[in-house]
Amino acid sequence: MPTRSRTGLLHIVDGIRYSVKGFRAAWSHSDAFRQEVVVFAAAVIAAVFLGDSAVERALLIGILFPVLAAELVNTAIETVVDRIGLERNELSGRAKDLAAATVFTTIIAAITVWAIVLFG
Repeated sequence: MPTRSRTGLLHIVDGIRYSVKGFRAAWSHSDAFRQEVVVFAAAVIAAVFLGDSAVERALLIGILFPVLAAELVNTAIETVVDRIGLERNELSGRAKDLAAATVFTTIIAAITVWAIVLFG
């Protein structure tokens, strides 16, 4: 029998709790996520000093969040694929490659925004 989702404020509290659990899992099980968090933290500090205005700082910092989000999705896809089976499979490999390409795309977007803001 399916469980009923809680509503209202309890639903929000549950969502926050599950999100924190997800961040902890990513931190514990994903080297790439840990590396990207370190780069994120350093880039936020750099953005505060390099941005000439609040808008520039917001752009420099804001473009970093999709990289972390994409890495979380990539890690989730890898986890599900590995749960299904660790043997080599063309579709499993394609799913992982597509997720990795998503992360790469967001990194290229971040580099592009940083280059335009800082050198444009």
